[in-house]
Amino acid sequence: MYKRMNIINHEAQEIKDPFGILIGNRYEFYLQIDVPEDDELYSEKGIYIRVLFTVNEDQSSIANYTIHEYETDNVLDFELEEEEEKMIAAYCREHLPE
Repeated sequence: MYKRMNIINHEAQEIKDPFGILIGNRYEFYLQIDVPEDDELYSEKGIYIRVLFTVNEDQSSIANYTIHEYETDNVLDFELEEEEEKMIAAYCREHLPE
């Protein structure tokens, strides 16, 4: 499925930790996703994936993600395949906010 998923837009921001509890940096991404109609993730209302992404020294990874429907903002009960997660992690690494 991941080859059919296309990230068409994103918003990203660093999440500040005012108490210094978290190690490394945290980022929140909103990825607008385009999928074909025959894909199980497809919704006429559109979907986006909210990703919490962590960066600590030379390591980075997805800490958490949720898939949402645009129009309703409802969380959809789907899990991404491993290849999709890898693609999203690579995308987030390449698009970290300055």
